[in-house]
Amino acid sequence: VLARMLMYPPNLLVLDEPTNHLDLATKDMLITALKDFEGTMIFVSHDRSFLRGLGTRVLELGGSEPLLFPGTYIEYVERTGHEAPGVHT
Repeated sequence: VLARMLMYPPNLLVLDEPTNHLDLATKDMLITALKDFEGTMIFVSHDRSFLRGLGTRVLELGGSEPLLFPGTYIEYVERTGHEAPGVHT
């Protein structure tokens, strides 16, 4: 399976809180590197700068039904008036 993944790299990344335990410089490098990724990313993060830097769609869970917002995280905050709880930056 590893050899196949190296020969045919997947175009999907699933990241759960990828900036936890990273210093600011490393977090910035991660965001820069992920901006160049040409595939699809699904990530969960409470880090607002990470969300602002990469989020192009928002799936909000927690209400009676999931809400899919087609814009960036910044547009989502402007439209809904609330940000994700978590890391303040």
